[in-house]
Amino acid sequence: MSKSAVVIGAGIAGIASAIRLAVKGYSVDVYEANAYPGGKLSSFDQARPGGAVYRFDAGPSLFTMPHLVEELFRLAGRNPTDHFHYVRLDETCRYFWDDGTRLTAWADHQRFASEVETVLGEPGEHLLAHLNDSALKYGVTEKLFLHRSLHKASTWLNRDALRGYLNLPKLGVFGTMNGANERRFRHPKLVQLFNRYATYNGSDPYQTPATLNIIPHLEYNIGAFFPKEGMIGITNSLVNLAEDLGVRFHYNTRVTEIVTEGKRVVGVRAEDMELGAEGIVLSAEPSAVNTPGAEPHAPRPAPIALCVTNMDVVNAFRKLLPNAKQPERILRQPKSSSGLIFYWGIKREFAELGLHNIFFSNDYRTEFDYLFRRNKLYHDPTIYLNITSKHKPDDAPPGCENWFILLNAPNNTGQDWDAIIDRARQDVIRKLSHNLGVDVGSLIETESILDPRSIESKTSSSQGALYGNSSNNRFAAFLRHANFSREFENLYFVGGSVHPGGGIPLCLLSAKIATGFVRGT
Repeated sequence: MSKSAVVIGAGIAGIASAIRLAVKGYSVDVYEANAYPGGKLSSFDQARPGGAVYRFDAGPSLFTMPHLVEELFRLAGRNPTDHFHYVRLDETCRYFWDDGTRLTAWADHQRFASEVETVLGEPGEHLLAHLNDSALKYGVTEKLFLHRSLHKASTWLNRDALRGYLNLPKLGVFGTMNGANERRFRHPKLVQLFNRYATYNGSDPYQTPATLNIIPHLEYNIGAFFPKEGMIGITNSLVNLAEDLGVRFHYNTRVTEIVTEGKRVVGVRAEDMELGAEGIVLSAEPSAVNTPGAEPHAPRPAPIALCVTNMDVVNAFRKLLPNAKQPERILRQPKSSSGLIFYWGIKREFAELGLHNIFFSNDYRTEFDYLFRRNKLYHDPTIYLNITSKHKPDDAPPGCENWFILLNAPNNTGQDWDAIIDRARQDVIRKLSHNLGVDVGSLIETESILDPRSIESKTSSSQGALYGNSSNNRFAAFLRHANFSREFENLYFVGGSVHPGGGIPLCLLSAKIATGFVRGT
């Protein structure tokens, strides 16, 4: 291999970029500040008294569009079924309300429609029409917005773009998600259920455009899935594939600068987190290669062919490219929501709970008002509860469950998070205890917490935002950074903070778009 490429960050988009570049013939090095790959898509254990452990997926918990993972194996000439295994879920989620209402969203549309009629009295045809509308929106926007750069003229001058123009009135660009859902459904609980999909990219259903009603299509029409090894199985299988292709991963190595000359990136400066700030691993400057123990005045390394950054775009510009032209309009956009996560080892099993569970707030509009206008956590939060031990029993000791509890939280703007966490913990225990008829607090035997501060520090996400910029206006898709640099001809951007957005599928697509601009060696 005659050309070298550097990828900054071993998040899922960085790993996918490395695979695609290796297939194109590049010699690829991935530099990751943490001691592990995956970014938010990582895993950890909690030790139970007595030695047994609870295993937790640290971040994303819903797996959709598995073909995007399989595509990477096929691209490398591998059979995906030899390396990555998953199952399709019969139910997508179980929903709970404080008044005792419970509803299961089944993967089978007719069964789901029947459930909606039986539990809520909502005509089943309303649900089926909504899922059909979601499929239509996705069909119109997929090739235009998700597989192509919005920042190239060619995207807007083709047959797919023409189809988009002709169907513009059907996309809901000029109305809100909540408005569209209230027109579709009679029952407020079903409106609330489908409003929840705004949170899949950290947005407010009362502000975000109805175009985002494409999101249910991924879960209901394409399907919801579970990797047999847990969500970490996605990361592990792709890292193994990348290493098999010759990609080198350098952990505990923080990139501190993207080195440029003229209109090109020629290298990166990095520090070995174990050796300290002087442990430089790669740079275009002669002095920078004087690592501890190295010969002084070592020869200047050859410039790299290209650089892909999987770092949050705000921090990529502010910290790694401080002297570059700063795209202020994009960098200063309002950020998406963050999350507050409790990881609890629970010393009991609950038959009424599934893999995915939602306990809804009694006042959804006020909850989002707190989240996006007051930058506070509402005292009656909607709770997402994920229990992977339902499908992977060894994730918890026998007779126990591993509870991943996510609350939508404001991004980090200097709030008193310690006080917020203490109150939220009490609110969560109260709400779950009410719905399940048991003192949940007495069942917690292990605990870890992830809040916007730690999300920001561990993943370099600006303000701890989970999805980069928010999507709370109709132009949000155009206010994400491009997957390429206009200033430096060999610099590319991937991950949830750039086009097309956050979440595993969109991060994988960002890698596909960015590396699509790169020619093979």
